[in-house]
Amino acid sequence: MSVKVLITSLSFGKVVKEPVRFLEAKGYKLLWNEVGRPLTDAELSERVRGVDALIVGSDKVGEKTFSFADKLKIVARYGVGIDNVDVKKATQKKIIVTNTPAANFDAVADLTFGLILASARFIPQADREVKEGGWRRFYGYSVWGKTLGIVGMGNIGLAVAKRARGFNMEVLYTDIRENPEAEKIGARKVELDFLLKNSDFVSLHLPLTSKTRNFIGEKELSSMKPTSFLINTARGGIVDEKALYRYLKEKKIAGAALDTYSEEPPPRNCPILSLDNVITTPHIGAYTYEALYNMGMMAAESVVEAIEGRRPKYIINPEVYDSSF
Repeated sequence: MSVKVLITSLSFGKVVKEPVRFLEAKGYKLLWNEVGRPLTDAELSERVRGVDALIVGSDKVGEKTFSFADKLKIVARYGVGIDNVDVKKATQKKIIVTNTPAANFDAVADLTFGLILASARFIPQADREVKEGGWRRFYGYSVWGKTLGIVGMGNIGLAVAKRARGFNMEVLYTDIRENPEAEKIGARKVELDFLLKNSDFVSLHLPLTSKTRNFIGEKELSSMKPTSFLINTARGGIVDEKALYRYLKEKKIAGAALDTYSEEPPPRNCPILSLDNVITTPHIGAYTYEALYNMGMMAAESVVEAIEGRRPKYIINPEVYDSSF
C-alpha cells in the first residue's frame, strides 16, 4: 500500500519542482490542498485520516487534526515558525514535527533590508505617485550611519545585522541570550527599552509564542522616536496592531513596513492598510527560488526519513523517541 503524503502548503512544489519529484521517486501518493488557502484545524481533520505524512504551511494543525490522524507519522512544517502546530499534542501521539531552519534566513534578511530602504525613502509611495500621473517628491530619511535595533538575534536577525554593517549602521539587539557572532560584527546587546528609544529602525525577528504575542504594544511604541520605523517580517501577532494603527495614524512614529499580519490575508477593511506611511507585502519573506528549493527539499527529506524509520535531522520534538515519555 503506497505512502500518502498530504501537502497543504500553497507554495510547496508550485514553482520549484525538485521536492515533488523527490517524493514521487519514492513512490509516494501526493494529495494536495484543493481549497486554495490555508486549512483550519477542522478542515484538516477531515482530510488527515489514512495519511502517513503532512507537509503544511500556515495551516492550523491542532487537537482535532491529531484526533483523526490514525496513520500519521510526521508533520513537516514548510517554513520555520511552528506556532500553527500543536507540538504538545503531536508529541503525546508520538508524531514527529519538523521544520526547515536556516533554509530561508538570507531571503527574509534581504526583504527586511529592502523594506528598511523602501520605508526610509518612501519608494512605493513615490512609485505610485508617478504611475498615477503626479510628480510630488517625497522627503525621506538617510539609512547610512543610522541605528538599527534588532529584536531577536537568531539566524535572520544576524543576517540583517550583517547587511546593516554594509550601510555603516550601529546595530543594537535584544535577545534572551548573547550572540557571539553578532558581537563579532560590532552589534551590541542592550535592554529592549534602550533599543526602542535609540533606534531609527526597529526590526522584529521573534517566533510567535504565548510570551511574544503583542510583544510590541502601546508601551513599547511610546518608547520609539517619532522619526523611527518599525519593520516586521516575523509574525503579525508579535505586534498589537490596534496600537500600531494609532501610532502610525497620529504620526507618533514615522512609518512601518509589514510582511506579516495577525490575520492573513488581512481583511480588506483592515485600518492599517489605509495609511500612507505603511508599506505592506503578502508574507513573501521566504519567497525566493533559492529559499523555496531549500525549504522544499528539507521538508521532503524529513518526510522520507520519518517514513523510512530514521530520525529526521530537523526534528522539533525529539522526545517522541524517548520510550519513557
